[in-house]
Amino acid sequence: MTPHTTARPARVLVVGPAWVGDMIMAQTLFKTLRHEHPDIEIDVLAPGWSAPLLARMPEVRKAVQVPLGHGELGLRTRYRLGRELAGREYDQALVLPRSFKSALIPWFAQVPRRTGYLGESRYGLINDRRALDRAAVPLMVQRYVGLGLEPGVGAPHLDKLPRPALTVDAANGSRLAEKLGLSTTAPAVGLMPGAEYGPAKQWPPEYYADLARRLVQKGVQSWVFGSQKDFELGERIVAPVPPGLTPGVVNLCGKTHLHDAIDLLARVKIAVTNDSGLMHVAAAVGVPLIAIYGSSTPAYTPPMSDLASVMYTGIECSPCFDRTCRYGHYRCLREITATGVLEQVCRLLSTTRNPCKADTSF
Repeated sequence: MTPHTTARPARVLVVGPAWVGDMIMAQTLFKTLRHEHPDIEIDVLAPGWSAPLLARMPEVRKAVQVPLGHGELGLRTRYRLGRELAGREYDQALVLPRSFKSALIPWFAQVPRRTGYLGESRYGLINDRRALDRAAVPLMVQRYVGLGLEPGVGAPHLDKLPRPALTVDAANGSRLAEKLGLSTTAPAVGLMPGAEYGPAKQWPPEYYADLARRLVQKGVQSWVFGSQKDFELGERIVAPVPPGLTPGVVNLCGKTHLHDAIDLLARVKIAVTNDSGLMHVAAAVGVPLIAIYGSSTPAYTPPMSDLASVMYTGIECSPCFDRTCRYGHYRCLREITATGVLEQVCRLLSTTRNPCKADTSF
């Protein structure tokens, strides 16, 4: 943990990111601030969906909801909320996103020190401006932590940063398992086939299905996690598995809220996931995981976990950060085989303190 944080005010407003994974990574900043200044009050300004997530971060005092959709300017709404927040007398605002609109509420709230990176003509809105040296701070989590440091002080290496750690409600996880009819005797692997960003970050569902089928044959059940948008993906994974096999493959997409997914993920032995928000959730509940990268790169947003194994081809056209493959071949994903992932499952299960009781010789 670095000792070079700024002379920290007593009350800070953090303008949080708009995505699940980014919000998980922001917890590293919250932990850094709290470690150096135990009495600091951290409020987080964020979309409404993030409230259950922030409630699992003990460093956060209060989540302040922004009642606007993703990408929506809503100038009047931002002004009203800013004026309401002025009464809380924040000493500093840390604006994590680089957009113009994300800097408006702290300005309307007249927070005296408004810290953020240069971007989208925010002069005046941001009065503690930081230049972003992408080469010096390649990781998003380093950039977040960097806003809590003295200007000119480089962010610590990834190995020196605190890991996100969400609070888990074990009792809720048990209730959900019973309610959803999930086996509590057979070991479970969590599968996360979705990625809000687009198909260029999604390992093919037929590969997930092949993996699930082979796991079931060895007595390992699969729980498929995702939002309602991922339900059809989940069905494509479940369908090829013979219904008579027990334990089986259960499609949980759209059947759980975010806080429920946290508690259920904490019950699996291992997670296999795309580069997605749920990947970061799994890392933050301490689950060993295999992270599959396509158009993105682990050099920018790796899972913050010592129990993670990354699968990334690094072919000549990657990372492209495209939502869909511009060439149509999706080789960066298709060249990662189900057999290769299965081998990593075996390796992780045999080396972690949370091994699968079933035969993993596959």
